[in-house]
Amino acid sequence: MGRQDSRGKGKASGRGGDNTRKRSNTRGNATFKKEKTSHKQSGKKNTDGIRLNKYISNSGICSRREADTYIATGLVTVNGKVINEMGYKVKLEDDVRFDGRRISPEPNTYVLLNKPKGFATTTSDSKGQTVMDLIANATSARITPIGRLGRNATGLLLFTNDDQLKEKLSKKGMTRLFHVELDKNLKVGDLQKINEGLKIDGKEVIVEEASYVANAPKREVGLKIKHMGNSIIRSIFEHLGYNVVRVDCVTIAHLTKKDLPRGKWKHLTKPEIELFGML
Repeated sequence: MGRQDSRGKGKASGRGGDNTRKRSNTRGNATFKKEKTSHKQSGKKNTDGIRLNKYISNSGICSRREADTYIATGLVTVNGKVINEMGYKVKLEDDVRFDGRRISPEPNTYVLLNKPKGFATTTSDSKGQTVMDLIANATSARITPIGRLGRNATGLLLFTNDDQLKEKLSKKGMTRLFHVELDKNLKVGDLQKINEGLKIDGKEVIVEEASYVANAPKREVGLKIKHMGNSIIRSIFEHLGYNVVRVDCVTIAHLTKKDLPRGKWKHLTKPEIELFGML
């Protein structure tokens, strides 16, 4: 664009002055400079990223042209602020909402990992080896884990960028079955206490089901629970006087470890994804 304007000016002066073309090019350059200034005034954060109308269009809501209309009418917010500026740019990590609902320009992606020991369930780079290292080649989408497993825990961990599913599961919980090994046999009375519900530090802890693992020593227990934290299992057994030796997440809702070796991941199938809608 800049080269065309420059050539236009050269030809005009060579012919003795095409004033109309010269004035037109001058106006074009002034406009371009004005736009650059506008972006500078918007702050450094707005100098790169993806145009807001494209972000909205990529999310599947509407076309870019329609997105411009919605932006102008104040239906779009970025990080909690209404944005009316045409050409505004956002980053993938920004919180973009259309009519109050958070949107994403990426297709919904679901990855299931069979986590090995020694990896922290976090997206922070400061925690050493993390589960994000294990799924680095799974997708370019910005997926994060739902629920947590301790660094030395193993088993299933679900990742997604589906904010609606995350919100749903954070409110309702997600049933997970754990194979827990203790430092000593679990007493029948303590097993009954777990099934009846415990109060730990003044808070009630509800377990859907607890039972001895079939054909295994009484120190191995199956625990089905909806709680999404990574320390609740240790809290339950330490409250009753046991130390947890090993924790393995065997199932997440309808998902199992079948054909998924330790340290490997897979993308969920369409039927597996659809079953989450029934939770």
